[in-house]
Amino acid sequence: MSSDSDYIENDLLRRIADGDEVAFTELYNRYWKKVYTYLLRMTKSHEIAEELLYDIFTKLWTGRELITDIRNMDAFLSKVAYNKAISFFRYTATQRKMQELVAGQMADLYVEDTADKLLDGEARQLLQEAIRQLSPQRKLVFTLSREQGLTHEQIARQLNLSTQTVKKTMSHALQSIREFLHKRGLESSLLLYFYLETRK
Repeated sequence: MSSDSDYIENDLLRRIADGDEVAFTELYNRYWKKVYTYLLRMTKSHEIAEELLYDIFTKLWTGRELITDIRNMDAFLSKVAYNKAISFFRYTATQRKMQELVAGQMADLYVEDTADKLLDGEARQLLQEAIRQLSPQRKLVFTLSREQGLTHEQIARQLNLSTQTVKKTMSHALQSIREFLHKRGLESSLLLYFYLETRK
């Protein structure tokens, strides 16, 4: 960066530190595309890249009093974008583990407290196995619907998913359970049919 460019950017940062929103918009327009492209390359998701980009610049504005301490904005934003992406991956991994743990506990609780009153013997055990073999997300959506009686919209809000995603996930979960039970000769059970088809 030339000395003239350095002067222009330093002046821009001073204006931002003073709360100049126009100056901040100028800074954003200067760097957003490069940061977004970097985040997209790392996360492979437009939605996630946009969310992380928004978070980066929101916090940059919130801490604007210290922005003049940044000597190389390009390098600074690249480092921040990298750290944001890594933090997101770590958080996602943690959430998957937590969802799997919670879903497992919820499934156990539901089978013991509710399914136990509906089914007995081998059928109850097979139903429990069918729930356990679901993926973590399907298991969580399924148990939220079956145990707590939440609607698709309520589940979507709670898990920060789209309603359509919840519907598809629930449909896949039900299909998986049906196939599991069908292979074990329980397809004719009216009780199981009612259990699987209610609360859609």
